[in-house]
Amino acid sequence: MDIAALDAVQIQLAPGASLILPAILAILMFAVALDVHVEDFSQLRARPGRFLGAAAAQIIGLPLATLALIYVLNPPPSIALGMIVVACCPGGNVSNFLTHLARGDTALSVSLTATSSLAAALLTPVSILFWTSLYGPADALVNSIEVSPIPFVLQTTLLLAVPLAVGMGIAHRFPKTAHRLRPVFLIAGLLGLAGMVIGGVSANWALFTATAGTVLVIAMIHNAVAFGVGAASARVLGFETAGRRSVTFEVGIQNTGLGLVILLGQFEGVGGAAAITAIWAVWHLFSGGALAGFYRGLDWVRSQKNAETAS
Repeated sequence: MDIAALDAVQIQLAPGASLILPAILAILMFAVALDVHVEDFSQLRARPGRFLGAAAAQIIGLPLATLALIYVLNPPPSIALGMIVVACCPGGNVSNFLTHLARGDTALSVSLTATSSLAAALLTPVSILFWTSLYGPADALVNSIEVSPIPFVLQTTLLLAVPLAVGMGIAHRFPKTAHRLRPVFLIAGLLGLAGMVIGGVSANWALFTATAGTVLVIAMIHNAVAFGVGAASARVLGFETAGRRSVTFEVGIQNTGLGLVILLGQFEGVGGAAAITAIWAVWHLFSGGALAGFYRGLDWVRSQKNAETAS
């Protein structure tokens, strides 16, 4: 089945979704903020040049590479919109775990995640509109949905900034309380989002399953490009091995849950965009885990060679 059919699909949400989705977005951002502390930005003070370069690789480099990939693949407009939304989202805490697993620079990873999460309050909605405007079919799709730029930016920024500020305040003043609250709000937000997506997709289940293979291939290519942007940027910036791994994961792992909420709440649940974002959310866990395993294996091979050389 032609994936272009996804352009015409609109995920129908349950009554009251217009109130539930903003609440889910606020809950997810609050959960992220509960894990952000002032000391997480220490890397910015220690080595500002390379740190800002790594942040730019995620905030500017990934959307730019995504736009180039879209022109090469020429996907349906809704798929292109989803790819741009994913690229404009901040990194997720999963990147910190994978960095630790891969023996990367975990402190750098945490600092980059905190920075992108903080910047997301303003940059994510602005970036989505900016990069979408550079690809005609996706821009036409957004215009057909009648997304008003100023209200979209203001509403999204407000929904991101307020819970972010409150969560960071609690994390700073009451760290133990924040540590206990975070998993509760994170699970609540993810369950709420999953319920909305499952309920909405069920009405078009046959179409989504028929096109899942093609969408998965696009998500795999896009995710590989994201990892490539991170790895190449880290090498250009002169990071050591552990730092390169951190930047690679930070750019390659995105907060797709945030992207889904924005698509469902602000872009009327366009089918192709929701499909690519949802599949990305699952796929990058597999690819990230495989990459971490590869790094661990590479370390083992090197250690064996060093042992043989020493003996």
